[in-house]
Amino acid sequence: MQKLKLYGFNNLTKSLSFCIYDICYANTNDSRNSYISYIDEQYNAVRLTKILRKTCAIIGANVLNIFHQDYEPQGASVTILVCEEPINNIDKINILKDNIISSSVLAHLDKSHICVHTYPESHPQSGICTFRADIEVSTCGIISPLNALNYLIHKLESDIVTIEYRVRGFTRDIEGVKHFIDHKINSIQNFMSDDIKSMYDMVDVNVYQENIFHTRMLLREFNLKNYLFNINLKDLTHKEKSYIINLLWREMREIYYGKNMSI
Repeated sequence: MQKLKLYGFNNLTKSLSFCIYDICYANTNDSRNSYISYIDEQYNAVRLTKILRKTCAIIGANVLNIFHQDYEPQGASVTILVCEEPINNIDKINILKDNIISSSVLAHLDKSHICVHTYPESHPQSGICTFRADIEVSTCGIISPLNALNYLIHKLESDIVTIEYRVRGFTRDIEGVKHFIDHKINSIQNFMSDDIKSMYDMVDVNVYQENIFHTRMLLREFNLKNYLFNINLKDLTHKEKSYIINLLWREMREIYYGKNMSI
């Protein structure tokens, strides 16, 4: 698409939302508690902040402020406020540890942010443990969160991914004509790398007239040993392996299709 000649600022808001899931099997209470602690450490607020900082660099956003928080008994949240334009007036910037606070650009921060929230949980009877993370990359102007799509999918290495991309508002060109989107897209899959497409089964649910694009992804195959926590694959019988595989696949499909399945 030819670059639009705009009248004033690009007012389009582009939001990319992820809901990712990782599944694991732990057959004792101690193992399940250990898994929750492990996930809580692997996806603590400091590591998530590094991932989101890298995301900002990929999409060309400038960090204004970072807030992160670990929770008890588990979970973490990180929110980064960003702007499109670089911050040039160094006299108005206060840098404190990881935080960058600018008093001169707070007016439009509600449209530009990146955030993540984590939700580790386990089932007390089946042995299934599930880790979920919600990520939202929301920008205004010409920078696009779609540029970080492949990085985030690779970095989080998830079994199930639900992605929604939405463009809101409109912007005007120099002739005064409204534009409700400024780039070509008919699927989020247009922006995925070939290696990611080969790893997942995917289905789209799009509302083109509203500029809403939705893609669900389910890992096509997995190695059982990577889904066992504190369990040695060699110690399992063939029957036990089959039982665990069926349990894991059922959990994944229920999350993927958004409904419970009969036993």
